[in-house]
Amino acid sequence: MKEIFGAITKQLSKLGRAMLIPIAATPVAGLLARLSSPDMLNLPVLESASWVVFGMLDTLFAIGAVVAYTKVKDKTCPILGAIISLAVFKQTLAFMNPDIDMGVFAGIVVGVFTAIIYNYSKEWKTPDMFSFFTGDKFVVTLAPLAAVPFGIIFSYIWVPCQAGLNSFALWIGGAGALGVLVFGFFNRLLIPVGLHHVLNSFIYYELGSFTTASGEVITGEIPRFLAGDPTAGLFLAMFFVPMMFGLPGACLAMYKTAKEKYREKTKSLMMSGALTTFVAGITEPIEFSFMFIAPQLYVLHAVLTGAAGAILYLLDVKLGMSVNFCIIDFVLNYNLGHNVWMIVPVGIAFFFIYYFSFRFIILKKDLKTPGREDDDVEFTEEISDEEKNLKLNHSNYAYMAKKILQNIGGKENVETAECCVTRLRLELKDGSLVNEINIKKTGAKGIVRLSDTSIQIIIGTDVRKVMKEFNYLLEQ
Repeated sequence: MKEIFGAITKQLSKLGRAMLIPIAATPVAGLLARLSSPDMLNLPVLESASWVVFGMLDTLFAIGAVVAYTKVKDKTCPILGAIISLAVFKQTLAFMNPDIDMGVFAGIVVGVFTAIIYNYSKEWKTPDMFSFFTGDKFVVTLAPLAAVPFGIIFSYIWVPCQAGLNSFALWIGGAGALGVLVFGFFNRLLIPVGLHHVLNSFIYYELGSFTTASGEVITGEIPRFLAGDPTAGLFLAMFFVPMMFGLPGACLAMYKTAKEKYREKTKSLMMSGALTTFVAGITEPIEFSFMFIAPQLYVLHAVLTGAAGAILYLLDVKLGMSVNFCIIDFVLNYNLGHNVWMIVPVGIAFFFIYYFSFRFIILKKDLKTPGREDDDVEFTEEISDEEKNLKLNHSNYAYMAKKILQNIGGKENVETAECCVTRLRLELKDGSLVNEINIKKTGAKGIVRLSDTSIQIIIGTDVRKVMKEFNYLLEQ
């Protein structure tokens, strides 16, 4: 059971990461929509351009799912197959039941089954006369064909699913402060496994509807807010509190509780993280600095995020985002929101709540947050300056890649492979097959085991050359 749960969590985590692709495309659309407003540049052409992106979110989600699940470096063919398949899938749904609207979930479904079809069909053998259409390109033929029966199936099974989602929307939209609190809590709590984007996709892009002056129907908290819906923004305003105020307070607490000899290094790390979340709304660098080593702090962070949402809901504060939940959007979208000024006093209060609660728990539980590691554990960056200067004492990159692959169980044992500045990062199916002694004989400087299946091989500045040869072997 534990293995099954782990496998499911791993696949859902991939799906969560896939959601980053469409979300990465929305800031430019949001920015264009905001700049087109009458109180800004008043250019309708910008507004028209912005809704193009929001209108193709299902396609972007399909691409994201393909990128997440296809086991190949060049994803051109599976992406093409997914785009064609999505059009066929949606047309089949419309033919079977015009009332069905799967929204971005259609893209996710099509992206996943296209990736599965590609992973299996690329190795299938066919007569030579069809060789041009097989191999990597086979998915372009098979996936659209599969989209027809999938469309028929989903025209039946999605009816209760859509009813369930509508019920969820009615509940969360009508649950008042409780609904906002629940959404904020799970939004943060699911970040470690990357599933917060799955939850966000419905709230951000599907919840509610608004008809513009031109008659266009807009759905989702973000598009509705930017389109001028006066009821939108209740589920979005909360995030300005932890990102602009709360997490900087947590950073100050971690700095103040750091050991004296590590204080300056911690100060630099925390200041950088606080500025990143305040200016850009990017919270992962700070959240990942304590979510695993101090999970009780992370649960507290999730609770406080939901609490901020409930408070702002009760104060009738509405504010959305076009770039991210940061000072930039706070200023740009101020005039579009309602009671936006209240975010500041609430945020200041949460700054101190984060600071004192984090400080108390860290000291009470003696948590090993940044700067509080045991003395026998050196507080350094993941990759030290010394490591950044490492070089191999040979140039046999192909041979090294070959021997490393042999000593980690072969390509069948490799789930994912990538590299950073100095390290080859591998996720394996069976970590017990790793022969560390033989790997070090290839010239590798060391091996770091992050878990039973996740390892990093320290190679040095030549790692990208080794990675190139390693990828070549994996594709054979």
